[in-house]
Amino acid sequence: MKKVMMMILGALFCFSMEAQKASEVYLPLNDGWQFTQTGKNDWRNAEVPGSVQRDLIRYKVLPDPYYGTNEKKVQWPEKEDWDFKKTFSVTAEQLKYDDAVIFFEGLDTHADVFLNGSRIFQSANMFVGHKVSVKNVLREGDNKLYIRFHSPVTYMEPAYLTNGYNYPAGNDHSDVKMSVFSRKAPYQFGWDWGMRLVQMGIWKPVSLTFYNQARIEDYFVKQTSVGKEKAEIEHRVEVYSVTEGPATLSVSASFDNKPVETVQKDVVLQKGKNIVSLPMTVKNPHLWMPAGWGEQYLYDFSVTLSIRDQAIAQTTERTGFRSVRLVQEKDEHGRSFYFEVNGIPLFAKGANYIPGEILRTQQDSAYYERLFDHVTSANMNMLRVWGGGTYEDNYFYRLADEKGILIWQDFIFGCVPYPSDDAFLANVAEEAVYNIKRLRNHASLAFWCGNNEIYEGINYWGWDKEYPSEVLDEWRRGYDKTFRELIPSLVTEYDGTRSYIHGSPYDSNWGRPEKFSASDVHDWGLWHGRMPFEAMADRLPRFASEFGFQSFPEMKTIRTFAEEKDFDINSDVMKTHQKSGIGNQAIKEYMEMYYHTPKNFEDFIYVGLIMQGNGMEEAVEANRRGRPYCMGALYWQINDDWPVVSWSSIDYYQNWKAQHYKMRNVFAPLALGVEHKNNVLTYFTMSDNLQDIDDLQLNVQVLDFSGKRLKSFTEKISAKANASTRVKAFNTSELVTEEEKHRVVIHAWLSDKKGAVISQRNYYFYWPNKLELPETAVHHTVKYADGKYTVTLSGKKLAKDVFVEIPVLGASFSDNFFDLLPGEKKTIVITSPELKASAKTPITVKHLRETY
Repeated sequence: MKKVMMMILGALFCFSMEAQKASEVYLPLNDGWQFTQTGKNDWRNAEVPGSVQRDLIRYKVLPDPYYGTNEKKVQWPEKEDWDFKKTFSVTAEQLKYDDAVIFFEGLDTHADVFLNGSRIFQSANMFVGHKVSVKNVLREGDNKLYIRFHSPVTYMEPAYLTNGYNYPAGNDHSDVKMSVFSRKAPYQFGWDWGMRLVQMGIWKPVSLTFYNQARIEDYFVKQTSVGKEKAEIEHRVEVYSVTEGPATLSVSASFDNKPVETVQKDVVLQKGKNIVSLPMTVKNPHLWMPAGWGEQYLYDFSVTLSIRDQAIAQTTERTGFRSVRLVQEKDEHGRSFYFEVNGIPLFAKGANYIPGEILRTQQDSAYYERLFDHVTSANMNMLRVWGGGTYEDNYFYRLADEKGILIWQDFIFGCVPYPSDDAFLANVAEEAVYNIKRLRNHASLAFWCGNNEIYEGINYWGWDKEYPSEVLDEWRRGYDKTFRELIPSLVTEYDGTRSYIHGSPYDSNWGRPEKFSASDVHDWGLWHGRMPFEAMADRLPRFASEFGFQSFPEMKTIRTFAEEKDFDINSDVMKTHQKSGIGNQAIKEYMEMYYHTPKNFEDFIYVGLIMQGNGMEEAVEANRRGRPYCMGALYWQINDDWPVVSWSSIDYYQNWKAQHYKMRNVFAPLALGVEHKNNVLTYFTMSDNLQDIDDLQLNVQVLDFSGKRLKSFTEKISAKANASTRVKAFNTSELVTEEEKHRVVIHAWLSDKKGAVISQRNYYFYWPNKLELPETAVHHTVKYADGKYTVTLSGKKLAKDVFVEIPVLGASFSDNFFDLLPGEKKTIVITSPELKASAKTPITVKHLRETY
């Protein structure tokens, strides 16, 4: 018996060894790297993924780039070359595999890569991964990798010197504009919200894979037709083979861990690249829906490559069935611009997203999870990945799939003409193909856009006064070659399931509102044009893809980069953290228009926050009330990449500004809107629900600031599905006298048939500098628990824009920057792992009347 068992174990061992030889061997190569400035031989351990600058900060060779005026002190490395090296071991058994492929997922940017004395490739594009067969270069035992990164500033200098002019790259914070010559994240060179930190290094993972016979190089689950009855799929599989001969590809689909469908195809592989197509029909599919419309159903697909009945390679994809298209059709107003998802018109609610870190590789999975918590908590259904940053990490799109957040994806070009010579366009083509293939399986990816604001810049930004006509003509021809010919042809060839536009805005400019009726719009009449917030309601676009207003971050963020002596908007530190040339002056001018301008710095910061929040609420609500003419509001911007004064609604340390709370309210699935025009106060239901909601009650009260109820109205209403609908109008004279307008609030709320409040809206006839706000005290009590403080607030008179502050960065508040009505008792919850019951971390409360 013992002999038989030994024979069985021996056979199993031989089988397992054969199986091991037939399978892949994957070696991560992220550890053990060292780096030095070229020629210095001062080797230090490097973090990979990472960057030279991130490591130099870690070693304190560079100071904290965010503190004080340190920005200039961290910029010298961009002008130097940097070397990286690593040794790794390969066994004799591994060398018996048919092939070995090294994969650098991302090098930033200009680099020569050597392995064991051979230059295996050159990198010229941050956004392209490199897979290289290195079987013939590898050695048993130690193998040596060496990378020389060239300064993106000096390496491309010959391009600048032979070009004949400086490109109008205003956001490139250098006298010599080198950013346009490199396929590299533009925002690293500076922006009007961003510091300059032009990085180099291995910014994505590195790996080595050994395999036999063939590998699956790419797998596209192409949805050719999707409906309630069936989904038609073309499984497009790219196989790279080192041998010739028969093979079998099989694809299986499953949902909720249950098999749905399987297809199989016999093929004859040729050496090199093979493209195989397998059709599949899934009956009665569960459709993936955007946030707020239903579930985000995701199917799992697996493709297996077998030779002689032995599986040699397998890969998986997860995606959801849905149809998304951009609808641009002529109508009585001009031309529509909206997204249709699963045949249903969608009002897009969301924001523009920039990279979350200037040191991009600090964005880990926890960062992305927190980001999408912010997005879903604010009732958004779309983010625009803006064209001056980067194509995002795979995990970003995976979370968007799971959360139901549609992604408007710009190709990474922004705000300046780019070269269009053959070599540059070949580089662009490689970038486009790589990222289309990388992202196209994501259900959340809704749309491709060629660039940000280049067409607008060529036509409207006055470059014709700085450059001769032949240069402008060259830029226009180059624009057409890149964004009207090359990139759309690649989108069609490698995706073919999504809409594309050449750029955003499509063909309008904020100074020409006559074009708003036929395009998406970046409306900077607010802010750059100094137009009042309320003017936004009179210049609605078909789709608002960019608009915004600045604020400083709150004081606890400012204290991370400044000292008490710097608390002046004109201090060097504050100027370093304000990148908009008109920024502080614009904030002051708007504050003088709407508020009593505080005399002390901390109150100025607070009033600026509430001004941004209340003003943007007015602008965004006007967009949402304006459907179906206007079908989207993507404000600029949701996030920051360092602690800075900006248009963000969440600061760098994850503190919600007033604006984000206001966006949460105005983006609610069913929100109450109000418009005051021609002495008529009109209430709207703004609904994204796909069914009518009946048996609602609209409650309207006229309250003076001391709490006296002057008038009260109730009315039964219905909220129409997926629409903004007028439900009640009052003549202003029915509600208040002219004298009362300065000291009353119209408090309205929408409740369901059980009396539960769905949405609230306070309306004031004037901005705060014309209101007779009362002096009052807000009392608060706190219930302390580890990780959670519960704060209850009350006051006898109106306290406008109550701000509850705690000196913990990134703490979450159930509500903040709210109006506390006379006699109201309100409870909010503050959560953070840093909160301890025993510490009783101090809480302060401020309201607007206390600032003057």
